Amino acid sequence: MGNDLAAFAKKHGVKYFMISYTDLFGGQRAKLVPAQAIADMQKDGAGFAGFATWLDLTPAHPDMLAVPDPDSVIQLPWKPEVAWVAANCVMDDKEVDQTPRNTLRRLIAEAAGDGMHVKTGVEAEFFLITPDGKAISDEYDTASKPCYDQQAVMRRYDVIAEICDHMLALGWGPYQNDHEDANGQFEMNWAFDDALATADKHSFFKFMVKSVAEKHGLRATFMPKPFQGLTGNGCHAHISVWDKAGKTNVFADNAMELGLSAKGKNFLGGIMKHASALAAITNPTVNSYKRINAPRTISGATWAPNTVTWTGNNRTHMVRVPGPGRFELRLPDGAANPYLLQAVIIAAGLDGIRSKADPGKRYDIDMYQFGHTVKGAPKLPLNLLDALREFDKDKSLKAALGEEFSSAYLKLKHQEWNSYASHFTQWERDHTLDI
Repeated sequence: MGNDLAAFAKKHGVKYFMISYTDLFGGQRAKLVPAQAIADMQKDGAGFAGFATWLDLTPAHPDMLAVPDPDSVIQLPWKPEVAWVAANCVMDDKEVDQTPRNTLRRLIAEAAGDGMHVKTGVEAEFFLITPDGKAISDEYDTASKPCYDQQAVMRRYDVIAEICDHMLALGWGPYQNDHEDANGQFEMNWAFDDALATADKHSFFKFMVKSVAEKHGLRATFMPKPFQGLTGNGCHAHISVWDKAGKTNVFADNAMELGLSAKGKNFLGGIMKHASALAAITNPTVNSYKRINAPRTISGATWAPNTVTWTGNNRTHMVRVPGPGRFELRLPDGAANPYLLQAVIIAAGLDGIRSKADPGKRYDIDMYQFGHTVKGAPKLPLNLLDALREFDKDKSLKAALGEEFSSAYLKLKHQEWNSYASHFTQWERDHTLDI
């Protein structure tokens, strides 16, 4: 075992631990545990009623115990007396298979069994908005092409720099921050890592960004499409696979097309093969489909895909290969569950390698302008219901992610869709009242 949490508390002056797990909808759930009690919690876990969060459990189920993973502990840079620690959920001495972190851990172990070490990075975009959520927070951020706007990023310097300072202090290797393509939107990048470490950092990053924004009287949102007409929040994932020791990139082969090895192309083939089903995980909300099937934005492009195609260094496709030894999946959005995002990438990629999947024809055209000329490439789902149906049909992907997880996810997400579909909207009144 890694860190002894009681010793960590003593060494770093930690008074409380947030024992945190992520539910199926990406909600972060935690108990605040005093350092004096952490030794018992590290051994036995903190008790939760699983039914009270988005898991497919009932009030009759016994306590779900969130057992902290001491290797994931992070002292809150903005409140050092508190430390956050990701947890693995257990019930009746067995891991709860449907929980996202357990699902990811199982797939990482499966990949390791095949001699593969998956490393990933994410580009988590977010908006800084007013506390009521109705508008972006900077009234002067009005340019039609605001991407990389120097003045706009400096007007939010206090927030962005504070978050970046925290990542520097945590040793994440942050390397650039920018104002993104929508008014009020930002992106911050840090170094890639093992898939589980990236998922934990991604979870903590969302928590940190929201906390620092609130400290400055603002609100941060990772919602896929919070404002009509503006570019949405993507969460692009950069993917590479290394040997078992994590030293050699097995996706890299300079003798191959775009520097992507045969194994890398097969992994990519798995992503392409399962893309329509994958969307149910990478784009998990009703709002997600306002981003990937959006009309042109004020800036001139959505920067989001709507067709299952791949390319070289070209941002208009679902997957681009920007350089040797890795590729970027541009499908995921800001609502993606940090653990399920990594899990479904590994599940699809492993299936691609095992079946020697062919990613299909590479296209180098501008998909936004000439996408209509591509014949035979599947369109991405038009809405969440279509994505859930595609996922339900994809037997091999469901099996790879685990039947308990897949069943729970489909059940709860169909409930969410039904809630949305039964909701009355102003649009209906505007278009139907006088029919």
